[in-house]
Amino acid sequence: MGPDPVRVAQVRADDGPHGSGYLVRDRWVLTSAHLVGGARETVVRVDDMTSAPAHVTFASDKADVALLEITRGAGDHEPPRYGAVPQPAAALPCTVLGFTRPPSCRTGGIVSAVSDHRDTLELAVAPAEGCCGHAPWAGMSGAAVWHDGTLIGLVSPAHRVDDPDRVAAVRVDRWYELLTPTEVALLHQHAGLPATLTELSRPASLAHLPENLPLRELDGLVTALTALPSVSDRNGLALILDGIDPVISAMSPRSPALRPDVFAILRTCLRYRGTLDQLLEAIRLVEGDSVGVARMDQEAVELSRRHR
Repeated sequence: MGPDPVRVAQVRADDGPHGSGYLVRDRWVLTSAHLVGGARETVVRVDDMTSAPAHVTFASDKADVALLEITRGAGDHEPPRYGAVPQPAAALPCTVLGFTRPPSCRTGGIVSAVSDHRDTLELAVAPAEGCCGHAPWAGMSGAAVWHDGTLIGLVSPAHRVDDPDRVAAVRVDRWYELLTPTEVALLHQHAGLPATLTELSRPASLAHLPENLPLRELDGLVTALTALPSVSDRNGLALILDGIDPVISAMSPRSPALRPDVFAILRTCLRYRGTLDQLLEAIRLVEGDSVGVARMDQEAVELSRRHR
């Protein structure tokens, strides 16, 4: 599920300047820790609901993310899809949704993101409609940053940028390094964040890929797969194929050379919807967490995004 303007939240702490947040579940809101940290009182307003008190479940200054619990529900919502920042991150198209001034004015702007500090993205906004003559980032602290339908960061007031048309955002994929295990567990439980960075980097599914993908589109994934010990070893590859739909090993044209063989296996999987997901999951089980599996997952993510 991509960005939903109805779930954009206005957040105000101790009657100070308002900022933004995003309703990730029926009464749970993500926002910036620097917006609410140490506050005696925090209120949240989502869509057309009246302002409601909110409890700060945790606020991490290090990651500049806070999880708020509203005292009453704001609708039945599934958590958003979270995503890692693709590499390279230069000129990454993004959308930012937040409360500008006045509070009733929401804006969504397409921006480009380039690597700045390793924990942050620097966002450059194009002039957005509905900003009522104010600076484009006014009231946007804590706003969710989206790329390709996934939530990849939150606008951070803690990381200042000199250019008034630019702002920094803390990356979701860095939360796993910057947050404590307890904080990650809370986000997993209440906000739907994947439990581990490895899970975050995986595509939801490759079942939507067309059957007739050109070989060049599979090149990156094939390169990553053939570098894995379990795939490069014939016995290991046989074990993996035994763990998925038997039609794949039965129908795949086999070659004595590894790389053409893996190309053929992937092409066969594309003809049988869902079996490519089975193949990658079987490889993860055999290989465990490794640099090679992370590379495989990143190639799968990029392949999925190119054909979504």
